[in-house]
Amino acid sequence: MYEVRIEKTQSAELHELVDSVVNGEEVIFTENDLPVAKLVAVRNGSPTPRFGSARGMFVLADDFNEPLADLDEYRK
Repeated sequence: MYEVRIEKTQSAELHELVDSVVNGEEVIFTENDLPVAKLVAVRNGSPTPRFGSARGMFVLADDFNEPLADLDEYRK
């Protein structure tokens, strides 16, 4: 990742900036030494989910499959 001052940027540099972003870099544009924009590559397609990637993120209750008491009148 590197920073580019907007005041110093010219349209001729845009091609070089896009090339660096396509190759994995991130470009931060600054104005008065404050970040104002970020140029990043567009990801093609959606990421492939990994089996088991949510392991440990949630726990099911022991009585998960038990009927709910609130629905007793509907089961008659």
